[in-house]
Amino acid sequence: MSHLSPDLLRFALNHMVCPSLTPLALLDAAASLCVDAVELRNDIGDNSLTNLEQAKAVNAKAAAMGIEILSVNALYPFNIWNDERVAQAKELAHLAAACGAKALVLCPLNDGTQVDPGASKDKELRRALQALKEILEPHGLQGYVEPLGFPVSSLRFKQEALAAIDAIDGADCFQLLHDTFHHRGAGEQRLYPQRTGLIHISGVEDPALSFTDMLDGDRVLVGPKDRLGNIEQLQQMLVAGYRGPISFEPFSETVWSLADPLNAVKESMAYIRQALAQ
Repeated sequence: MSHLSPDLLRFALNHMVCPSLTPLALLDAAASLCVDAVELRNDIGDNSLTNLEQAKAVNAKAAAMGIEILSVNALYPFNIWNDERVAQAKELAHLAAACGAKALVLCPLNDGTQVDPGASKDKELRRALQALKEILEPHGLQGYVEPLGFPVSSLRFKQEALAAIDAIDGADCFQLLHDTFHHRGAGEQRLYPQRTGLIHISGVEDPALSFTDMLDGDRVLVGPKDRLGNIEQLQQMLVAGYRGPISFEPFSETVWSLADPLNAVKESMAYIRQALAQ
C-alpha cells in the first residue's frame, strides 16, 4: 500500500452519524471534531431538513463557522420519474439551495420492485436525469448519483449511471457518489475517481454476514475489523487523484446509541489516517 499523507483526507459528517442532533447541532459537532463539511438529510424524522426557514438558519450558521454544506440526502427514488417526483425534486432543490448545499444526493429505487429491464430501464434513467438537470442547474446544484449495491436495487453499478449521465451530456451537472458499503456489496471493481464528487464510508464487522445479505443496519464506523475494504478503496481513490470529501455514514443503532458517538468518529478518523499512512 502506498504511504498517503493525512493532508489528503478531508473528512465530513453525514447527519446519519448522529441523527438525534438537530441540523444546527450537527454543525457544532463537526466543529468539535475539526471537520469543515456536513451533509444534511430529509429522512431522519424530527431532525430532518424540512423547511426554508430552517435551511436559511443552517446556511447562516454554517457560513459563520466556515463549514460547507455538501449535500442534502436524498431524492428517492430518483429514477422513477412522475409527478410526485417532480414536486419532491423541486422542493428539495429549493431547500438545498437555501441551506447553501452544493448538491442533492440521488438514490435509485431499492425495494425489489422490477424496473423495466434493458432499453426501457435505461430510457427511464436518462429521462429522470434530463429532467433533474433542468431543476438543479438554475439553483447552481449538482446531483450526486449513488448506485445502491443491494441485489434488489434498480441501479447497482456506477458504470450504468455514468452511461446515462453521458447520454444526456450531463457530466457538468452530475457526479457519482462512491459509497464503500455499496461498492463492496455490488462486487464492483472499477473506480471512477475523476467522476466522483463525494465518498461515503462505513464499515461492516459481523463475520457471519455475506456481502449479499448486508443491510444498512449493519453499517458501523470504520475500524480494524472492517470487512468492506474501506482502507483499500480509499487508498485506490486517493492515489488515482480523488481529492473530495470523505463522509461518515453509519446506519447502525449501535453507533447512534453510544454514550459518545462523536468520540467514536474521532477514533475512526485516527484509525483511517494511521492505516493509510502505513
